[in-house]
Amino acid sequence: MTEQRPGVVTPDLAGLRALSHPTRLRILSHLRIEGPATATTLATRFGLNSGATSYHLRQLAEHGFVVDDAERGNARERWWRAAHQETHSRAADARTPEERDVADAFLQAATVMYAQNLQAAMEERPLLPKEWRAASTVSDWVHTIPASRAAELTARIKELIASCEDEPGEDAVPFAFQIQAFPVPGHVAPRDE
Repeated sequence: MTEQRPGVVTPDLAGLRALSHPTRLRILSHLRIEGPATATTLATRFGLNSGATSYHLRQLAEHGFVVDDAERGNARERWWRAAHQETHSRAADARTPEERDVADAFLQAATVMYAQNLQAAMEERPLLPKEWRAASTVSDWVHTIPASRAAELTARIKELIASCEDEPGEDAVPFAFQIQAFPVPGHVAPRDE
């Protein structure tokens, strides 16, 4: 695993493979957003047994995604926290069939989690104050452009969002930006391998 800048990591192939499990990805996301937790707390949150949750936490720890929270816990309770705030996959750089398979498995797990997050947000939307409903969007735009322009626009959007700093305050909450950018299915010829 390499750290590009503080809090941002790019896992090696084994780490990305471990993170490709949907439950592990959800646990890591929860620890990043909500802060440290025990296996029991996470098991309750995700409807799992604590043994399964402990196993997933150990797998995440083995690959450096989570660490013990030394400031919490005791002999009976082990607290975990996210070791980093962002994970980059290098999916676009995958060269071998194995690397592509692992990158695709990770992206599949992430897609499922993003869809679940979006569904939960839409279910909660009617309960939100007007200003939070106005700040949210579920939008899409379709333009006919070459891959180089698509890559440029995606990079600019990611750069803009990455430039945002947390602004703690009484009315501040975690606000998710999910970006899905892809060729409309059925419009690009399959690659030759």
